[in-house]
Order: sequence, then C-alpha cells, then structure tokens
Amino acid sequence: MQQPLRDVPHDAEIISLIIEKTLTSGMLVEVYLVKHPRQYESALFVDGHYKPGPPLPRPLETPSETAAYWMGVRPKIGLSKEEGDEILGTVNVQNMIHHCHFVDKWGVLED
Repeated sequence: MQQPLRDVPHDAEIISLIIEKTLTSGMLVEVYLVKHPRQYESALFVDGHYKPGPPLPRPLETPSETAAYWMGVRPKIGLSKEEGDEILGTVNVQNMIHHCHFVDKWGVLED
C-alpha cells in the first residue's frame, strides 16, 4: 500500500508515479510526475516526504555503472541511466503533448 505524500509543494498536482526504488539504507525513493501551473516536472519523495531539488535529474560529473544521474538535496539520490532516462522521457513527453515550454530555474541565481 502506498504511503501518503507529505510536504507536496502548494502549486504542484501529483499526476503519476514514474519510478520507485528502495535504497540499500532501506529508504523508499519515489519520483512522481507533477503538474505545476505552467509545466510538468518530476518530484522526489524519500519515505513519503518531498525533497527539494532540480525538477529533472541532473547528470553526474563522474557517472558509474550504478549511478548516472542525481536528484534532491540532502539527501542527494543517485539514479541509474535507465531511471534518469525514464524520468526525463516522461516529463519531456508530457510537456510536449500539452504544449508546455519547460523552463528549469533550479539553482539559477536571480539578480
């Protein structure tokens, strides 16, 4: 049975689960497709709690066989190439289907 999601951003509507995995530490990691007012994004949840971070997986500077992407901030979660590609594909397809222009402002300093 799926646990309730907590700390969901106020402007995000949960659409569907993209990936789910259990870390070696036993924590449950879920990445959901979410709809914001202007675009679709992915959202990371660890043990049911939303974790802020980039709206799409970021490539690792030095990928390995087990991790090619990362999401989240404290903790930063490693994702395999397949997991990252699945998230990217899902979000990009939804934005394309619904004619949303995706803008990623995460980590950009505003003047």
